[in-house]
This record gives sequence, C-alpha cells and structure tokens, in this order.
Amino acid sequence: QVQLVESGGGLVQPGGSLRLSCAASGRTITTWTMGWFRQAPGKERKFVAAINWSGRTTYNADSVKGRFAISRDNAKNTVDLQMNSLKPEDTAVYYCATSRYVIPNGPNDYDYWGQGTQVTVSS
Repeated sequence: QVQLVESGGGLVQPGGSLRLSCAASGRTITTWTMGWFRQAPGKERKFVAAINWSGRTTYNADSVKGRFAISRDNAKNTVDLQMNSLKPEDTAVYYCATSRYVIPNGPNDYDYWGQGTQVTVSS
C-alpha cells in the first residue's frame, strides 16, 4: 500500500502564492505518474496537473497554465504544486494521487489518493 499526505494549504489573498507538498510513504513506486486534483464544495473533482516518473514531462489543466507548476523529487518521495497568481476560483480541497498508468485517462486510473489539503483564496 502507498500512503500520500498533502500539506501546505491555507488562506491566501488573491494574487498570492502557495506551495503544496505531497509526501509518499509505504510501498512507493517511483515509476508511477503523480497528479494533483481539486474539488470545490458541490463540484466534481477536477484534474489540475500531472508529472511522469522522470519529472521531465508535465501536464497542466488550461485553467492553471502559466500559474501553477508541478514538480517531483524522487529521492525524497515528494511531489509539489507551486501555485502563483491565485484567484478566488482556485479555492478547493487539493488532492495528490498516483497512477500505475503512463498516461492516466482520468481520476479512475489513479490508484492511491491523499486526504486533501484546503486552499482558500479570499480577501
């Protein structure tokens, strides 16, 4: 089993920045894809970003392109999400997840999930 724990969430002003971190433990598999999703109250869970095992290929949702950046450190078993120029619509619970697939088709292709960390963007 793999355990994922997110941290770094909180309250931030519009235009501000936050850096989320996800720590993996247990039977970690370095070659698995890592991803970030977010879910606002009453909304569906949506894809934010993903990164392949080497860290050299990333994917970003159109809503966060140019503002968010995903990265990973396999030596530390962590994946981060740097969030800049935050907007109120970025408010959500952010989840990290890992998938056995090189190119996951959606949330159902992710095998393990963290508990989430709250990000609130408000003045």
